[in-house]
Amino acid sequence: MIAHTLSQRLQRRGIHYAWIIVALTFLTGLTSSAALGLPGALLQPLSKEFGWGVDQISSALAVRFALFGLMGPFSAILMERFGLRKVVVTALGLVTVGSLLALGMTQFWQLVLLWGVMLGVGSGMTALVLSAVVSNRWFETRRGLVVGLLTASSATGQLIFLPVGAWLVEHFGWRMAVVPVLVACGLVAVAVFLLMRNRPADVGLAPFGATQPATAAAPMAIGFATPFRIFREASGSVVFWLLAGSFFICGLSTNGLIQTHFISLCGDAGLGPVPAASVLAMMGAFDLVGTILSGWLSDRYDNRKLLFWYYSLRGLSLLWLPYADFTLYGLSVFAMFYGLDWIATVPPTVRLVATTFGKEKAGMVFGWIFAAHQLGAAVAAFGAGQVRTLLLTYNPALFTAGAACLVAGLMVLAIRLRPAAAAAPVAASAA
Repeated sequence: MIAHTLSQRLQRRGIHYAWIIVALTFLTGLTSSAALGLPGALLQPLSKEFGWGVDQISSALAVRFALFGLMGPFSAILMERFGLRKVVVTALGLVTVGSLLALGMTQFWQLVLLWGVMLGVGSGMTALVLSAVVSNRWFETRRGLVVGLLTASSATGQLIFLPVGAWLVEHFGWRMAVVPVLVACGLVAVAVFLLMRNRPADVGLAPFGATQPATAAAPMAIGFATPFRIFREASGSVVFWLLAGSFFICGLSTNGLIQTHFISLCGDAGLGPVPAASVLAMMGAFDLVGTILSGWLSDRYDNRKLLFWYYSLRGLSLLWLPYADFTLYGLSVFAMFYGLDWIATVPPTVRLVATTFGKEKAGMVFGWIFAAHQLGAAVAAFGAGQVRTLLLTYNPALFTAGAACLVAGLMVLAIRLRPAAAAAPVAASAA
């Protein structure tokens, strides 16, 4: 077995195989997020070629976000039943095939099917739930740092692919911009098939930082009703609803609004797609730093206070954006403040979920909270498109999202953590 042999060689050099799993997960998130974010750069080219309105295209992309999130709780079940490798390879396969077939689409229903359904389901089979599962299975220590690294992969995907995609759109058309993403997804799928393993025991190791092999958990009766049972248990907690509500606002103010509509927003202000994509890439660079730093901070400080500052700074930056005049200086300031906490909210949220509901069920509970995140993204993707069509400006959407972020900051401060023992009934009844 390639993985087992590589693990032994790395072990002799003092390197734990968990870091290979982190690298594969990082690449999966990078390519999936690139595929998920690229359509945001194609709103205007698609509209010009096919005559579809921004509101129509936004509705298809809203389907993508909704399915992306709703797959979260079930992706945790799929990972438990079929293993990480099969789920990730299948997910990347769906993204690759959906992107490939999109090159020949001519009808609006094909856009909905390929970039709404297939891309939403494929990317949703891994999403942020994969990061939570990998950090809890493969690491006993440094979990916050690992979640930060893996979450940052989405920013890195944007950093690498969006400016390239925008340049290809401008010079060769939107179809050529899709090619690098689908090729990257295919290559990562091959690497995952060869090297990904489900648990440390599969390569004869204990989790990173553990002094002895992980104790095998009692077998869990897994079925597709399990996520609903766990939702019912978790929904009795106020903490669950505060985290889900704040994460709804997180998705509304990031993926749904800025990732989907920023290039179109800049186009309204006279800024071309390549400079606009470069600003998004700048946000990605700052977010790469901010999210990794957030993971480090979440291991050391009160996660509620971290979330308060993240949401508040994001809200203030969105409220300021309409007054940035879309100059290099104004957009650079926005990119810095907004980018630093684009996805920095994930590591503290994952840790709060694990603390409240237990490590074993953290993946599935976080899956439901992540579903709220993507429903928020779907609302913003659709709603901002409608606002732009009806009012010919994105400003009301920006002001609404900014105010909502300030509310989210207050919501997380209201969280009162229970002792770990208090979360036991949820874990026990879900097992």
